[in-house]
Amino acid sequence: MGRLSGKIAIISGGATGMGGAASHLFAAEGARVAIIDRNEAAARVTVDSIRASGGIAEAFIADVSDEAQVIAAVKGADAAFGAANVLFNHAGTIVIKPFLETTLTEWDWLHAVNVRSMFLMTRAVLPGMIAQGGGAIVCTSSISAVAGTPMEVLYDTTKGAVHMFARAIAVEFRDRNIRCNAVCPGFIRTPHGLREVDELTRLGVDASEAALAVQQGRIGEPEEVARAALFLASDDASFVNGTHLFVDNGFTAA
Repeated sequence: MGRLSGKIAIISGGATGMGGAASHLFAAEGARVAIIDRNEAAARVTVDSIRASGGIAEAFIADVSDEAQVIAAVKGADAAFGAANVLFNHAGTIVIKPFLETTLTEWDWLHAVNVRSMFLMTRAVLPGMIAQGGGAIVCTSSISAVAGTPMEVLYDTTKGAVHMFARAIAVEFRDRNIRCNAVCPGFIRTPHGLREVDELTRLGVDASEAALAVQQGRIGEPEEVARAALFLASDDASFVNGTHLFVDNGFTAA
């Protein structure tokens, strides 16, 4: 039996990258997986791949910063599988530019995608978790929640909010058997991570392979983050609540 056997998991941003790796892994470990993503084509490909491997998955298309779309997607997942007892709040993106060139529109947009989405998804899923006696929530934070990076003041700020969101949810809902933790990746080989490396380099920040080798040994793989999220989502982490699990090979330890 898999570590998520019998579980129903919602994964936001579950179509590609670390989210896609988690969708595959959670399904392989026995969960019925509801992918909520705005990229319909990629979400369908991931669902088809999971099914071809013998897993169970459905895709629900939504912009997770939009309240009505989140509510509709979670209702769709509930109708397909029943109320979720695992939520992986993974969806997010990045803005990389000098702080003084950052616009208010960009500031509001990234907070909506990276932080408001956590609020909306968690608020939509929690009542069903509570009604069935508990569940596990995992939020994707980042090394950027604690390690400031030039050209990423906006991104760093959103991830700082995610860091505290996970901890506060854990404290408020512990007595209802809800666990909430954050997984905090370093630089990972995903479209997001490779774009970050490219844009930082073009803005004069050393994100070369040599620099990454010093900071975290090598670039990480999406499956390595997915395995950390799996642990936090599973009953193996039954007494792990309100913590931040860094998947960065020592980046933030140095």
